[in-house]
Amino acid sequence: ADGLLVPGVGAYAACMAGLREVKGDRMIRRRLAGGRPVLGICVGMQVLFSRGIEHGVESEGCDEWPGLVERLQAPVVPHMGWNTVEAPEGSAMFAGIEGERFYFVHSYGVREWQLETNDRTRAPLVTWAETGAPEQDGDRFVAAVENGPLWATQFHPEKSGDAGAALLRNWVATLRP
Repeated sequence: ADGLLVPGVGAYAACMAGLREVKGDRMIRRRLAGGRPVLGICVGMQVLFSRGIEHGVESEGCDEWPGLVERLQAPVVPHMGWNTVEAPEGSAMFAGIEGERFYFVHSYGVREWQLETNDRTRAPLVTWAETGAPEQDGDRFVAAVENGPLWATQFHPEKSGDAGAALLRNWVATLRP
């Protein structure tokens, strides 16, 4: 296949167990080593980080990025509904849809970005969002990451109307030589 989609619904540990059972974690690594596009969605994004803690269970992830997936610290969890994102300048993922809203439904996320870069490596483009209005003491979390052939979203582009369809078209465009 030209591209690999890593979907995710449910719990981090269960998703990782299912991936490992079919050697999906190895498949992701091999594709990325060859520069072939991969897109993770929701828990499919979360498992790309090094580890997750959900319901008191700590699990190792695919370790494509360092970071911890943990419960959001917000007055209302799950974070569900339409939300804006803070996409970085130059993002191919958000090209043409920089100011749009996307549909989220999650209780866990990556709240701190931990990847350091140097003058020889290009930093991944990290998109952020918050669980509510600033006056509601929302929690800031990673909403998307664009890292060469590896793209991932915490939100559901497939449920995000025209903006989500545009994001998916942007990813599909990376599948063409």
